[in-house]
Amino acid sequence: MVNSSHEAMHRIFQEDPGIFTRTFRTLGIPFPDPVAVSLLPTDLTETKPLERRVDTLLRVDTADGDGYLLAVEAQVRKDPAKHSSWTYYLAHLNAKYGIGPVLLVVCQDESTARWAARPIRIGPPQWPSLTVRPLVLGPHNVPAVTDPSAAARDVPLAAFSAITHGKDPNAPAILKALAAALKTVDEETAVIFGELTELGLGKTPAAQIWRDLMAVDLSFFRSETSQRLRAEGKAEGLAEAVVRILERRGVPVGQDISDRVSSCTDTDVLDQWLARALSVTEAEDLFT
Repeated sequence: MVNSSHEAMHRIFQEDPGIFTRTFRTLGIPFPDPVAVSLLPTDLTETKPLERRVDTLLRVDTADGDGYLLAVEAQVRKDPAKHSSWTYYLAHLNAKYGIGPVLLVVCQDESTARWAARPIRIGPPQWPSLTVRPLVLGPHNVPAVTDPSAAARDVPLAAFSAITHGKDPNAPAILKALAAALKTVDEETAVIFGELTELGLGKTPAAQIWRDLMAVDLSFFRSETSQRLRAEGKAEGLAEAVVRILERRGVPVGQDISDRVSSCTDTDVLDQWLARALSVTEAEDLFT
């Protein structure tokens, strides 16, 4: 079953596909910069009643014309059954799209990462017919971003660093750097990567550290946003911000909710709704 930690690790690649190139360049693997990236269907099921889905599938086009497919899998524990699935993914993708696929496996602990990085050989030992070589990212090779200025230069990489190092003793320093970096971006971007980081940390002790940091830092975004909109004297601006933040966080906003928020002219009430929009899981909870 896909859990929230698993979901967050590959969603960062959807938010910023370029993180793949930047991260592997630090490891000496010179993937070219993408000129275009498109999200492809993740369903690899054929007519047989066997469902196979890759977590994220991207088509990456490069300036030299030699594009590739990037299949991202988030792996939270060792699972020998994945070897046959990963082999199937690559063979199927190559046959379907006619483009060379790259399997990227994202892990949160070094033991799982090193297991996932082992070549998968299909066939008898004396003559393997197929060898699969996953590219693996984990705490053993993703840089620990502890410098706030470095985190501010690349917020997606800093968030990804925080997730992959969530079980490390160095996690608090990484999280503090990320929290500081989020103050340098707009509130919508900060909310997105703040949420992804919390999901990615799962049930690790670092998750509580992150929640404590965000309890303080999200008040910064609330106050900055509300002060700016109040200065403009626009209640409708506050109302738009409430709806926009809910939508960017993936919280469904029905027409009745949208109408109630947009019709409100009381800036004190809207300010309360704006604060709640950063944490509620149901749009109706704005009003309770």
